[in-house]
Amino acid sequence: MRFKEAYFGWTEKRFTQEEAARLLGICERTFRRYLIKYEEEGMEGLTDKRLSQISHRRAAVDEVIEITYLYKNRYSNWNVKHFYSFYKKQHDGKRSYTWVKTILQNAGLVAKSSKKGTHRKKRERAALEGMMLHQDGSDHEWVAGTRWDLISTMDDATSKHYSMFFVEEEGTASSFQGMKEVIEKHGLCCSVYTDRGSHYWTTPEAGGAVDKQNLTQFGRAMHHLGIEMIPAYSPEARGRSERAFRTHQERLPKELAMHGITTMVEANEYLKNIYMPAFNAEFAVPAASEGSAFVSWLNGNIDDILCEQHERIVRKDNCVSFEGLLLQIPKDHYRCHYNKVKVRIHRYVDGQLAIFHGPRKLAEYDSKGQLKDLINKEAA
Repeated sequence: MRFKEAYFGWTEKRFTQEEAARLLGICERTFRRYLIKYEEEGMEGLTDKRLSQISHRRAAVDEVIEITYLYKNRYSNWNVKHFYSFYKKQHDGKRSYTWVKTILQNAGLVAKSSKKGTHRKKRERAALEGMMLHQDGSDHEWVAGTRWDLISTMDDATSKHYSMFFVEEEGTASSFQGMKEVIEKHGLCCSVYTDRGSHYWTTPEAGGAVDKQNLTQFGRAMHHLGIEMIPAYSPEARGRSERAFRTHQERLPKELAMHGITTMVEANEYLKNIYMPAFNAEFAVPAASEGSAFVSWLNGNIDDILCEQHERIVRKDNCVSFEGLLLQIPKDHYRCHYNKVKVRIHRYVDGQLAIFHGPRKLAEYDSKGQLKDLINKEAA
């Protein structure tokens, strides 16, 4: 109707071609093309032929049915990105992510979501690997009917995960274990970014600033190693690790269920050998600068730093009391006795114990306080 108005206005010499084209919102040259098509074919000549043609790239109906059937029967309730990664790797998928997402949304299998939230300024990543690590835990129902804590240690520069494992409850021992795995494989980092959990920091007032002088066991170990600790004061401050945990919570329970994994031992094996390498391959990004800020650890046994350390005074019978246990110090050739001597007890990640006098280890014990030498003799 608008074209006819412009056309008759031009034929009746009320409009110039330029004015008629402006009325239609097109250029003068396009209007002249429309004139030729209209005079040759009528209004049918102005119809866009592309609207009636089927794209040569359009997927076959069987392919659409196959991908919706695959999602409904094997990957139901998975988010699209997670499903797409398995579609590409496990099922040799050739289609794009957007195509797959659109097909699932049109089939009503995936809900459409709108962008929400306030505008925030992105914090730039660290420039080098090893400059800053994030360590945190996530309590979730990873296996049906069972809640575990997932402990993750990741690099700020690349989002690469260096350590992931499940424990019954997050705490000092799990934090030490995560740092040990990183140091043994990569070396010492420059800093570690954590929340204000009681195993990381002492916080005199709830919700207040941390006490950087009164160190926890983990803080003492990081200070010994020269690793700076940085506290986070909000979930948004830990946005990078929080987003990673949301991805884990979406993906891991489904993958564990798909493989029939129900025990923590099996789940940790899956994390180490399959999930973490695949996650890093998909989500890790190159660091802004080449090189690494990690420093190799060459100063002896890291276990005697990444452990709880407690000072005690030896009793007259050369025993030390420690959390309900009575640890007997065996006779040695260094001293006649250790009566009233200040010693240091190390409790390792696996619960085993040791007593030190200065740099010298006096004895080792199992988690129940039994001397290691005595255990070995009884076993022999």
